[in-house]
Amino acid sequence: MKIDALDARILGEFSSDPRMSVLEASRVLGVARATVQSRLDKLTREGVITGWGPHLSAEGLGYPVRAYCSLAIDQDAGHDGVAAALSQVPEVLELHTVSGESDLMACIVATSNDDLQRVLDAIIATRTVLRSSSLVVLNSPIPLRMLPLARAAAQRG
Repeated sequence: MKIDALDARILGEFSSDPRMSVLEASRVLGVARATVQSRLDKLTREGVITGWGPHLSAEGLGYPVRAYCSLAIDQDAGHDGVAAALSQVPEVLELHTVSGESDLMACIVATSNDDLQRVLDAIIATRTVLRSSSLVVLNSPIPLRMLPLARAAAQRG
């Protein structure tokens, strides 16, 4: 979907304050309330906005250790079978099929470095993963962000 400068400004306002009302956003942006609402509806319908729930922090929930794990899977289990098995491990936050030497890439969290071993053991215990290789995150100078991407998409036209 193509977004324009107004879409990017709307996304910026609601990213800064997700609890802002449509009326307040229309005042801040200097456009009609109906315009803001129709743009929000379009952005949601087109999949740009995927939700309005609270953003949770793994660190805030007591899981300050994050790692990315490259996984070699049992091909008999298949990607869907592995995904189903790993979805039962709550510390697996993301799972992606990737190209290269491994089959999948998982983002996992743990309460400590010692606990990371427990999480990796739980992944292997699913019997769908043959091998894993982990990279522990030391620092996140650029955390997950989408607003700069939205602004770039608006400039691209």
